[in-house]
Amino acid sequence: MAEKQKPLDFNLLLDEINAEFPTYQALDIEGNVVNPELVPDLSDEELVELMTRMVWSRVLDQRSTALNRQGRLGFFAPTAGQEASQLASQFAMEKEDYLLPGYRDVPQLVQHGLPLTEAFLWSRGHAAGNYYAEDLKALPPQIIIGAQYIQAAGVALGMKKRNKKNVVFTYTGDGGSSQGDFYEAINFAGAYKANGVFFIQNNGFAISTPREKQTAAKTLAQKAVSAGIPGIQVDGMDPLAVYMVSKKAREWAANGNGPVLIETLTYRYGPHTLSGDDPTRYRSKELDNEWQQKDPLVRFRKYLEAKGLWSEEKEEAVIEQTKEEIKKAIGEADRVPKQKVSDFLKNMFEVQPQAIKEQIAFYEAKESK
Repeated sequence: MAEKQKPLDFNLLLDEINAEFPTYQALDIEGNVVNPELVPDLSDEELVELMTRMVWSRVLDQRSTALNRQGRLGFFAPTAGQEASQLASQFAMEKEDYLLPGYRDVPQLVQHGLPLTEAFLWSRGHAAGNYYAEDLKALPPQIIIGAQYIQAAGVALGMKKRNKKNVVFTYTGDGGSSQGDFYEAINFAGAYKANGVFFIQNNGFAISTPREKQTAAKTLAQKAVSAGIPGIQVDGMDPLAVYMVSKKAREWAANGNGPVLIETLTYRYGPHTLSGDDPTRYRSKELDNEWQQKDPLVRFRKYLEAKGLWSEEKEEAVIEQTKEEIKKAIGEADRVPKQKVSDFLKNMFEVQPQAIKEQIAFYEAKESK
């Protein structure tokens, strides 16, 4: 006999799908362990290193904001609040894994090996910020929303075809998950079981558009269902849970099982970018205060202090060291020769047509005066 089918109930169908995507969490906002199974087997040194990187990122955000306002830095997308989502996930990567970041993901890129000086040059729009060392497995941050997902699907398939045990990590925001490139990428990667881990950093707003106005889906993780791949939602303010989920997803993809989609629930404390966005026009003080209580640095600090691994003195030392690193890097960026119009023209064509040669000669004459 044929198996008896359930009654046709569309509400029930939605309820069943939504129930499959709980939020995974290891630490509560006070730094207490609430799910021991999600506490990774990291050494004391590794825990301290992860906290060091998160503090470094918060200072980088603060100093980059100041440098932007001084006119010494160009485009900048603030990252404060997303340290666990960004750095704890990147902490799960191997050196030979590929990183394809969006424009807010400069902290992961630097931790993966990009010199901070080059990151600053990229922010200024300088070509020298895109000349990556051969051993740096990464592409420059993508400005087009969600386009890095398409690129990641291709790189991930290339790794699979070469029988590599490495993976691609790529990131977008909640707004990126509303783009066509998002669906095409996870569908392609899923169909070919490519070695990719796709992150949606759900910080609640696509610039000023609230996440709930972008999609009827109760979670963004459940969008993985349409591509036939695993999807999971994790507390993006919890570094231990983010690391554990990212590590497990990496292992899954590296072993040939195909990609994973990870939604991190996080928040950006600052504006979307420093290019004119004013978050007070679309976010309430109550919402800001609610997420301030979930600050990933505060949560992780309490956890490490309880284990005797962190102190105010240690954090101050990291802050001062980071400030010096930033000061040195911005100084090096200042000393890089400014770009010239003739340089842009030379970079346009491998073989320059006569019209371009004439323009180069024209501008070189002006630039030499």
